[in-house]
Amino acid sequence: MNSGISNSIGISKNIGILGAGQLGRMLALAGYPLGNRFTFLDTTGNPSAGIGEVIVDPDNQRLAEFLDKVDVVTYEFEHLPVELVKQIEQHKPVYPGSRAIAVCQNRVEEKALFDRLSIPTPAYRVVESAEQLEAAAAELGCPVVAKSVTEGYDGKGQAVLKAPEQAREAWEAIGHRQLIVEAFVDFVREVSMIAVRGRDGEVVFYPMAENQHVDGILRYSVAPLPDLDASVQQTADSYMRALLDELDYVGVLALELFQTRDGGLLANEMAPRVHNSGHWTMDGAVTSQFENHLRAVQGLPLGSTEAIAPTCMVNVIGREGDNAALLALGHAHLHRYDKQERPGRKLAHVNVVAANHAELIEKVRACLALIPDAPPVAWSFSN
Repeated sequence: MNSGISNSIGISKNIGILGAGQLGRMLALAGYPLGNRFTFLDTTGNPSAGIGEVIVDPDNQRLAEFLDKVDVVTYEFEHLPVELVKQIEQHKPVYPGSRAIAVCQNRVEEKALFDRLSIPTPAYRVVESAEQLEAAAAELGCPVVAKSVTEGYDGKGQAVLKAPEQAREAWEAIGHRQLIVEAFVDFVREVSMIAVRGRDGEVVFYPMAENQHVDGILRYSVAPLPDLDASVQQTADSYMRALLDELDYVGVLALELFQTRDGGLLANEMAPRVHNSGHWTMDGAVTSQFENHLRAVQGLPLGSTEAIAPTCMVNVIGREGDNAALLALGHAHLHRYDKQERPGRKLAHVNVVAANHAELIEKVRACLALIPDAPPVAWSFSN
């Protein structure tokens, strides 16, 4: 028997989730068919999960209540106080562990881990003043992207410098004491890997996805890729396995990469949780990333990661689409998050499934016509 998991029929697991946004919502939706119960601990004061039991605790006064209701804890958002995660670990199992969250919260630690495991990255420098930023931009050659070492996601805490002279303005705009400065990469496409590691060390990999970002926010992910050389997938798998084993990781890990013109891969950043670029798995893979994350956390056998058919995930951001018309499209699956409209807010996603990639392109274009402000889709394999 795995780590206290009961094999008795009808006994559910009580799973605690740190954070109460759409990722937690989708974890719960994937877990209910397994007989699980969910309690969310929201530290922001603005929960949106709309499911399960939500304990709103921005002042950290209700942790004991949360712990009393759960058997095992995971999280849907890595920007949590590491000390809170460590405190919870003293009482209940937490997967992934606090080491993973600490590394992923700090881009310097993350780059150091990549370097230690011989995972290539874009050339970078760490700077602690506007003067150092200007020198790094000159040394690396503009354009460069400057990122806050902590707290940045979805394009926040970042600036692009087209000339070293923009350093002072960028430094003040980001407003952090330490920045990572990265050289731009001449890449063919942005891709990501989603992998899952179980409590017993078993690892499974989803097919690589191609991602399209606009203003730092993911708009589209497509998988599997029709022109991906098997050796590139194998290289990505090896990077993922190295990270998962080094961190003694349990659950879903996402790794964003750039694929260069020579077929090489450069790691951008990783996320210790279910990931937006893995939403396609909900309708396009045998087992979704959400179900597999729960299987890993609970010590259950991992499910197949095989792709069922070419699938594209389309994010709905800021304003709702014509939902009735979207549902009228063949093999279009709408996943709404029950959120109020707001500029830049992720409100839903649509998974479009097709028999082949040519058909997928046409279906996605029909889908985009029904979503406000949806940028044109541009995939590397459809020129």
